[in-house]
Amino acid sequence: MVTDSAMAFIRLYRDSDFEACAQICIATLPPSLAASPAAAKLSPYLWTHPYTFLSPSTCYVLDDGTGTAVGYCIGCPDVYAFVAEYSRYVTSILSRDVESPGFDVREPWTVPATTSTDENSASVVINPQALAQNAYRADWMLLESNEAVTKRWRATMHIDLLPAWQGQGWGRQLIESFVLSVQKSGQDYGEGEHIGVAGENSKVVAFYEKVGFRVVEGGEGDNNIIMVRDISKL
Repeated sequence: MVTDSAMAFIRLYRDSDFEACAQICIATLPPSLAASPAAAKLSPYLWTHPYTFLSPSTCYVLDDGTGTAVGYCIGCPDVYAFVAEYSRYVTSILSRDVESPGFDVREPWTVPATTSTDENSASVVINPQALAQNAYRADWMLLESNEAVTKRWRATMHIDLLPAWQGQGWGRQLIESFVLSVQKSGQDYGEGEHIGVAGENSKVVAFYEKVGFRVVEGGEGDNNIIMVRDISKL
């Protein structure tokens, strides 16, 4: 892809960015999610569409200059207010595109891989049914086992840029746009924001540290790294 940073600019998300943002999410997934087409297809319904639907005023995209989104920083100022409103997203977007799974049994996050002759194949894969359950249950996805952090740093965000647009300073600018929108939101964001970094993607921790995040005490696990950034009041 040929990029022209001179034409690119940051703007608020708009409804016409729906598919482009879904593709950005899928294109930048960690290996475990990317390895499963079913899991990859579901991923935007957990980590992209809920925020752009429920909190568009805190969702920013990098426009390549032709109207196409090639990156984003999306999130919400208060995960508790977000969870309280989540049923609107389920009714308007999720139930339209993703069949509701059963909830009698909590699905495991991973399941054994199907038999493969590839020696490098993973022995377990992400369970699409677990993703579907979490897509319908924002409280599981955002609050469960994490309230010591979320009650203090109530905002959260996700940032992804297509590979050709990485390393040019856009990530920092997108994050600063998001932070300012949180400060102006009028919502209770507590001490700031928190993010989760997949353990398999730990190489990005250094980037987040450069833009003001730190690993929270006790937040460094094998599968997920919890980071926070303090956000001052305006």
